[in-house]
Amino acid sequence: MALHIHEACILLLVIPGLVTSAAISHEDYPADEGDQISSNDNLIFDDYRGKGCVDDSGFVYKLGERFFPGHSNCPCVCALDGPVCDQPECPKIHPKCTKVEHNGCCPECKEVKNFCEYHGKNYKILEEFKPSPCEWCRCEPSNEVHCVVADCAVPECVNPVYEPEQCCPVCKNGPNCFAGTTIIPAGIEVKVDECNICHCHNGDWWKPAQCSKRECQGKQSV
Repeated sequence: MALHIHEACILLLVIPGLVTSAAISHEDYPADEGDQISSNDNLIFDDYRGKGCVDDSGFVYKLGERFFPGHSNCPCVCALDGPVCDQPECPKIHPKCTKVEHNGCCPECKEVKNFCEYHGKNYKILEEFKPSPCEWCRCEPSNEVHCVVADCAVPECVNPVYEPEQCCPVCKNGPNCFAGTTIIPAGIEVKVDECNICHCHNGDWWKPAQCSKRECQGKQSV
């Protein structure tokens, strides 16, 4: 009786091992995708070298076919060594262009500044303005500002005054000149002291006055 029990235990120990090996097989657990790719040495990728050209979107063109490789590229011809693209001489963009589009082979100006900028201010085309009392300016169609500066005549006095909003100085008291340190009016003789009578040069107001000595009043003979 003891012998039969021992044989039965051995049989039970052997059977689970057999069941386990039969239940777990390689076919029940497929390999991962990475393992499948790594084990497949026969994978072939497309190679268009010498056969065609590919644009930015992945479209394939035949040899000799004309195509645009990208949205803003010049046209190309597919050759054995790759795309051979046009390189035209594009027109220069206007220096005042404020909006440039790159929708073709050459950049294109879509908007040109229609005003002039001068000393931080904007002016319309053909607008005339005076940035200072002595300047007269105009905004040209080229967006350039052209100015003319007034040429003031030499004042006929030694004490000219600059009035607000006026370019050139004015002689508020008329023509005059210096007699020493004294300003005398032009056109008349002026007795500047007891012994000297002076008058201004005609037309040369910047020159000192001409003076002549006269007999001094109150001078007693010795």
